[in-house]
Amino acid sequence: MIFAGALVNSLAILIGGVLGMVLTFIPENIKDAIMKIQGLFIITMGVQMVVTATDILTTLISLIVGVVIGEIIQLEKQLNRMGHMLELRLGDKHGGNISQGLISGMLIFIVGAMGIVGGLDAGLRGNNDVLYTKAAMDFFIALVMTAAYGRGVIFSSVPTFIYLVMIVLSARLIATFIPQGTLDMMIDQVSATGGVILLAIGLNMLNVTQMRVGNMIPAIFIGMILVWLLTFF
Repeated sequence: MIFAGALVNSLAILIGGVLGMVLTFIPENIKDAIMKIQGLFIITMGVQMVVTATDILTTLISLIVGVVIGEIIQLEKQLNRMGHMLELRLGDKHGGNISQGLISGMLIFIVGAMGIVGGLDAGLRGNNDVLYTKAAMDFFIALVMTAAYGRGVIFSSVPTFIYLVMIVLSARLIATFIPQGTLDMMIDQVSATGGVILLAIGLNMLNVTQMRVGNMIPAIFIGMILVWLLTFF
């Protein structure tokens, strides 16, 4: 089943999030320490993804264009609004903020090379091993994040599933007309752009910056489009 990896990944986030809500007895100082360690780890992941970039100029252009688009359409504001709607309907009795957890969860679980590579591998070869590995990582991240941010992290399992399914389906489609070399460059560019976004997430988690990382999401797709356009020159 080509969607098995996407399903397992989403369930891992859901289960980890539920456990995070149950483990509310974790002292605030320990939660804070864990979140800061997680922020440092996410920064480390971002750096590893960026240093492997082969076309840093395209990454820069993608981020600039993507952020401009995000700011114009106020993407993070829209995501916040969606989170607030859930907050009003369901309330958040376990502390934290639904919109903050939803956005942070979406960015952490969606951004990154593993989701792209795993989705492409599942779509092109029917191999879900990469997504299974990603699921194990996301389980622990969701557990800690939900304890700090609340149930919003759990809701991020839905867009994560949709995102991975879209990648799998897209892989089936793009394999018919995009050469393997171009595909590899797209994956590399998504990894680099995603790495910068992860750096922003990590810095926000450490309270070093207050960047509107939600508005950076379009940069991921801009990078893929630029790589495709460059193949004509």
